[in-house]
Amino acid sequence: MPRNGTPTWSFLTNHAQVLLCIAHDPGIRLREIGETVGITERAAHRIVSDLAAAGFLARERQGRRNHYTIESDLPVPDPLARTRKIGELLDLLSPR
Repeated sequence: MPRNGTPTWSFLTNHAQVLLCIAHDPGIRLREIGETVGITERAAHRIVSDLAAAGFLARERQGRRNHYTIESDLPVPDPLARTRKIGELLDLLSPR
């Protein structure tokens, strides 16, 4: 941990952070996701593709942009949180 007390790691994976970005703005661009999470646009694209392939979100083309829908009733893919749904996790972590 750096001297200023800010850790160099995160409790949330990049996949979780990307999902939170999409929950906050379903029409967000990959470039904006990358800037918010601190990853490249290419990494954001890969993560969105991972989430879509796993069924956690759906992409719909609207003009030149994508609009994302999160499948919030799916279980959290974590051995310690399997009894929770994605929507519950997003509710817990979303700003009020």
